[in-house]
Amino acid sequence: MALRPELTPSLARLALAQGPTAPRPTKWFTIGQCWRYERTTRGRRREHYQWNMDVLGVEGVAAEAELLAAIVTFLTRVGLTPGDVVIRVSSRKVLQALMEAAGVPGDAFGRACVVVDKADKLPADAVAAELVALGMSVAAADDILAAVGVTGGGGGGGPAATIDGLEARLGAGHAAVAELRSLWALAAAAGFEAWLAFDPSCVRGLAYYTGIVFEGRDRAGALRAIFGGGRYDGLLSTYGGPPTPAAGFGFGDCVIAELLADKGLLPSLSPSVDDLVVPLDPTLRPAATALAARLRGAGRSVDLALEDGRKLKAVFKAAERVGAARVILVGMKEWETGCVRVKDQATREERDVGVEDLVAEAEAR
Repeated sequence: MALRPELTPSLARLALAQGPTAPRPTKWFTIGQCWRYERTTRGRRREHYQWNMDVLGVEGVAAEAELLAAIVTFLTRVGLTPGDVVIRVSSRKVLQALMEAAGVPGDAFGRACVVVDKADKLPADAVAAELVALGMSVAAADDILAAVGVTGGGGGGGPAATIDGLEARLGAGHAAVAELRSLWALAAAAGFEAWLAFDPSCVRGLAYYTGIVFEGRDRAGALRAIFGGGRYDGLLSTYGGPPTPAAGFGFGDCVIAELLADKGLLPSLSPSVDDLVVPLDPTLRPAATALAARLRGAGRSVDLALEDGRKLKAVFKAAERVGAARVILVGMKEWETGCVRVKDQATREERDVGVEDLVAEAEAR
């Protein structure tokens, strides 16, 4: 038995279970509970919820562009801007080409990715020492760190200049260069290019990534990664399935909550209802219940008081606690005339309203 650390392997098993009957491309998303056994820090807890989106069956970077567009749409809707968040983008193929040129053995690549992924957390000499411990020469380690040390990061000459530098090093026909240029063109067409920065030190620690990788960071650099993802074309074959192109991301709830709180953008999650319906006499409970049901049927969010004999002071205090916009008092005198007493909690105004008029008004809304 195990506590699930992430959701992408679960998706791989689901896709394999569907087999050739699964539609392609497959677009999948979930928000699931995950656990990680590690030391807790700000924005990092042992238990969290993670939003995942994945696209299976698309070979080109159109999949990555669609995933990034979804992320940017979310960031925009919660009030963040490119001045708040930068999406660092690179490709595993960049680091692989650099290591091949430096003579690094292929079986050390996965472990080297984990080491390079620490480049923004550890001193350069410490990262170099870990690379040397994997079997590469000091010169090769220094060369690789020099190649990935210049980041877009939202500053400097911008992403085009650094991709140009990569092209000069790897050659214009290199697959990593072509994919990155295609992704930038799609980002420009979709209108989110300003969020992206080319950063060759972004490699992501998970071993199954095979191509484009990306990671969201706050511009101030005060927090951990907000989200991350990339292409993982070999994952399904790892579980015994056919080679299947795939890309996706994971977006946890911890860091984004910290960032929104820092920016004063964290929404209030206090409870709120449209109406609190209160019978003022036990004999009127059936009438109050029927009225609450009709208002709910018209689309109103309604809390029905379940205790009899409460004083009005306690009723209005309860209305404040649940965030009710209105209190609807079902009293004997008003009910005999086909009305109820309605109090607007914002203006404190009270008025008698016919029951049928109240329901009709709710249905019209």
